Amino acid sequence: MTVAQQDQLSPEGHPASPRATLFGALRGGWDRLGPRRALLMPLAAAGILSASLVTAQVDGNADESNKDPSDWVEKETGIPVTDALTKEKCGSCHAPDAKGNLSRVSWVRATPEGWAQTIKRMVKLNGLSITPEEARSVVKYLGTWHGLAPEEAKPVMYMAERRVQDETNIPNDTIRETCAGCHAFGQPLSSRRSHREWALLQNMHVALYSQAEYQFNRPVEQPAGAAPAGGDAPVKKPPTHAKLALDWLSKEANLNSAAWADWRPRIGTPKLAGTWVISASQRGHGHFVGTMTITPAGDDFTTTTTLRSLDTGATTALTGKGLVYAGYSWRGTSSAPGPSPKPDALAGTLRETLFFAPGQNRAEGRFYWGDYHEFGLDVTMTRATGGPVVAGVSPDALKLGRKGAEVHIYGAALPASLSAADLDFGTGVTVRKVASVSANEAVATVDIAADAIVGAHDVAVGGVVLAKALPVYAAIDYLKVTPETSLAHLGGIKYGKGYEQFEATGWSSGADGKPGTADDFAVMPVQADWAMQEFPTVTYDDDTKYVGALDMSGFFTPNVEGPNPDRRFSRNNYGEVWVVATAKALKDKTGKPMSGRAYLVTTVPAYKRWDQPEVSQ
Repeated sequence: MTVAQQDQLSPEGHPASPRATLFGALRGGWDRLGPRRALLMPLAAAGILSASLVTAQVDGNADESNKDPSDWVEKETGIPVTDALTKEKCGSCHAPDAKGNLSRVSWVRATPEGWAQTIKRMVKLNGLSITPEEARSVVKYLGTWHGLAPEEAKPVMYMAERRVQDETNIPNDTIRETCAGCHAFGQPLSSRRSHREWALLQNMHVALYSQAEYQFNRPVEQPAGAAPAGGDAPVKKPPTHAKLALDWLSKEANLNSAAWADWRPRIGTPKLAGTWVISASQRGHGHFVGTMTITPAGDDFTTTTTLRSLDTGATTALTGKGLVYAGYSWRGTSSAPGPSPKPDALAGTLRETLFFAPGQNRAEGRFYWGDYHEFGLDVTMTRATGGPVVAGVSPDALKLGRKGAEVHIYGAALPASLSAADLDFGTGVTVRKVASVSANEAVATVDIAADAIVGAHDVAVGGVVLAKALPVYAAIDYLKVTPETSLAHLGGIKYGKGYEQFEATGWSSGADGKPGTADDFAVMPVQADWAMQEFPTVTYDDDTKYVGALDMSGFFTPNVEGPNPDRRFSRNNYGEVWVVATAKALKDKTGKPMSGRAYLVTTVPAYKRWDQPEVSQ
C-alpha cells in the first residue's frame, strides 16, 4: 500500500563529488586502523563513512567500474537551460557548459513536485537563497521544459493526486526491495535521468539514509534450483540490488526518451479558457455534475466551479486559481465559502490535480482535501464547445425486466427537441419517450428486456457517447467494501486526524455467472450496516476497542494519538481491524444477509509532512 503524500526520499541527486571523494579517502584507511576501528564504529553506524560503498556496483559501463559515479564522464545529451532566472539561481553551483547545459540540472527531468522538492533541499543543505516567487517561477520553468511527457506522467499521477493505493507498476521483487522499501515506487518514476544521474542518486541515498547502504549492497539471490558452475569455472559473483536497479532505471526511465522527444516540440501555452462540464464522484457521497469556467489571468488561470450532488441535489460553488506545467498538468486550489460542517464535506479549500489530454478537450484527476488528503472527488472534465456533452446519468443501474424506468441524463447543450431515436442505451434497452428538462438535463423512459446483455452500457445522445455509464444487471451477486485496504491516522490532540470513508458496493458476476472473473462489474452502492471485527495479530489483540469509531454511514473516525494507560503496555491506539458491511436488503445464496469486508490499519500521525502546496499556487 502506497501513501503518496508521505514519501521522504528526494527525486534528484545531491551533488556528491566532494562528499564521495572524502568518504572514499576515509574508507581507504579503514583497514589500517586495526583495533582503533572500534572507536569509529558509532560514526560508521550513523552513515558518516558510507557514501562510497556503492561505487563499484552502480555502474553499467565497464571502463568506469572502479570509479565513483561522480568521476564518470556524462555521455548523454543534456537539456540546455534557457531561463535566465533558473540560470542565475542554479548556475552558481551547477556549472554551465558551452551548449547551455547546467551540470546535474540538464540531465534530470521531473514533475513539478519533484523540482519543488529539489529546490527545498538546495535551500536546506546547500544554502540556496531564493524567494517564494522566484522558486515558483523556477519550478514552473523546470516542470515544463525539464518535465515529463504525458505518457510518462500519466502512470504516476497518483503521486500528485495524493492517492493511497497498492502499486502494481513495480516490475520485480528486486526493484521493490531496492526502490520501494522506503517510499512509493512512483517517487523514482516521477523523474527521468541519465545513467550517471541515476547512479549519483544512489550515492545521495547512501550518504543521507543509513539504511540505503545495506539495501543497495545486498546481493540478489539466485533462483532456487539454479545450477552451480561446473568444473573449475570461477563462481560468478551475484549482482547487487543497486546494480540491477540502476540498469532497470537507466533503460526504463531514461533521460532522452522517445516520448519526451515527441512531446517537447509540442509544448505550448495551454488554451483552456471557456466552460468545462464536470462529472465527479466521492466515496460515500455518490455522483456530482457541474461546470468549471476557466479564465486566463496572465500566465495562469482563475476558475469558477459549480457542483451539484445527484444524491441530495445540493449545489456547491467554488472559486479558485490554477496553473499548467508542461502544457497538460494542472495544479490548482479552489475554495467554498463558510466553515466545513463535517471533515468530508465539500467545503473549505480543495487542492486540484488534473491531467489534460494533449488535444485539450478532456481532463481527469482529483480534487482533494483533509489533513492527509484522504477526502477527494474523482473528476472528469469535458470542454463545452457548443455541441452536446453527456456528463452523467441516474439512477446508478437498471435491472433486467424493468419497465418504465426513468433515466436522467445530465450534461450541457442537450438538444431541446430530443426524440427517442436520438438516444441509445445499448442492446436490450428500449427508449419509450424523452422529456427535455433543460439544456443540462433530459429524462428518458426506458424498458429493459429480460434478456438484455448484462454489463456496463454506453449512453449515447446523438453522436456523443458516455462510455460504460449505465450498468444493466440480473442480480447483485456479492458485496465489496471499498477501499479494500486503507490507512487512517490517530490524532486530535496535537496532530490532525486521518479519517476514512468506506462504501459498500454490489457486484454482478457477469455473463458467466462466476464471481471473481474478468466480466464481473460494479452495479451500485448498497445500504449496509457497519461494524468492526478484530484482525488477530497477537494473542492479546483488542484493537476494536481502541482504534476509533465507525458510524452507520461507513465513516471511520480514529482515536486520539499518544500512549493510552487503559491499554495493555500503555500502547498507543493504533491497530488493525476488519471493517464489515452487512447489506440491509440483500441475501446471499444461503439466505443470509450479504456482507463484505475491508482491511483497515490505524497508525500514528505522520510526525513530519512532505506536502507541497506551493506547487498549486
